[in-house]
Amino acid sequence: MEGKQIIHIDLDSFFVSVECRSNPFLYGKPVAIGGSSERGVVASCSYEARRFGVHSAMPGKLAKQLCPELLFIRGDYDSYSKASIEITEMINEAVPVFEKTSIDEFYMDMTGFDDFDGTLAYSKELREKIIKETSLPISFGMSKNKTVSKVATGLAKPNNYKYVNFGDERSFLAPLPVRKLPMIGEKTGESLRKMGVQKVYTLQQMPVQLLQSAFGKQGIMMWEKANAIDNSAIVPYTDRKSLSNEETFDKDTMDVGMLESLLVSMTEDLCFKMRNENFLTGCISVKIRYSDFNTYTQQVKIPYSASDHQLIPQVKLLFKKLYNRRMLIRLIGVRLSKLVRGHQQIHLFNDDENQIQLYQALDHINKKFGNKSVHRAITMGVNPRSFNPFNGMCT
Repeated sequence: MEGKQIIHIDLDSFFVSVECRSNPFLYGKPVAIGGSSERGVVASCSYEARRFGVHSAMPGKLAKQLCPELLFIRGDYDSYSKASIEITEMINEAVPVFEKTSIDEFYMDMTGFDDFDGTLAYSKELREKIIKETSLPISFGMSKNKTVSKVATGLAKPNNYKYVNFGDERSFLAPLPVRKLPMIGEKTGESLRKMGVQKVYTLQQMPVQLLQSAFGKQGIMMWEKANAIDNSAIVPYTDRKSLSNEETFDKDTMDVGMLESLLVSMTEDLCFKMRNENFLTGCISVKIRYSDFNTYTQQVKIPYSASDHQLIPQVKLLFKKLYNRRMLIRLIGVRLSKLVRGHQQIHLFNDDENQIQLYQALDHINKKFGNKSVHRAITMGVNPRSFNPFNGMCT
């Protein structure tokens, strides 16, 4: 990895910053973005709010108790998406290779662009240009790999930059709390604390075998990150436009119950894939092809989401509008378009705390044991190829 020059860029309190740009009255105020203050959850908050202990994923009611002056804003993903696209285009014009990991976070590979000092100067100029043209605060970290650069960005905030020279990576990380390392969350941090590990330095000195026995593969990854070992490459940004799923039946069918179950199953699959790849959709389409090969579609625009319980009712409604000929159906499909890079924070705009925890648990299980390990009861046994086309009975 010697000679690598990786920059991590993060837009500071992005949602709040976009809202402040639209409404200058909000500058300097304790602001939270999310659902309503009574049932919602904080998706993002200003630094003024953080001084009161408010943070992301906190129930809105508790946030209000900690900061009675807190200004709660519902959130407008359209405006955030437009701002993200604006910045993405600027980065695309300025650097040879970059990766967009969420709506407000980027990695840039500047290896071979210039020497370290020259790359740092260029990155500072790019940051200043983005701030000038968008009026949005931005921080970046620079080092030889993703892990160290991301940590450096976190320490640079708000609205600043930090670089770590080649050879200084381990000493830079050593005095930091282990929670500063990517992938170490609250539960893992607590487990490490019980083992007497609070600083990265201690993690660096531990036998990797001990961490592996305690945490499995995650323990090896923690040890590597603590020791500034990260060989992960920049994944070049691609602008995916849509995700779709469709099924052509062996036998044409009129079994509405099976068709609805299949649509629910398809939508579950697509939502899981979106959440796994950090996407949100703003438009849903349902397609029907009848036995005479005539094909029809219906679509509807929706608030950006990747939540099954918000998309499935829309899919069912579109199907009911479409299926009005009472003919045998040959093909059915679901398409999600107007995709934008998002983050699970976005779910906090519309979901309460219990719903968010449910999705996190379901996704964790499905990632670990395979998609559809946990799914809605209506989709159990859905196999469109095994249904009789006239009465829906299994053959």
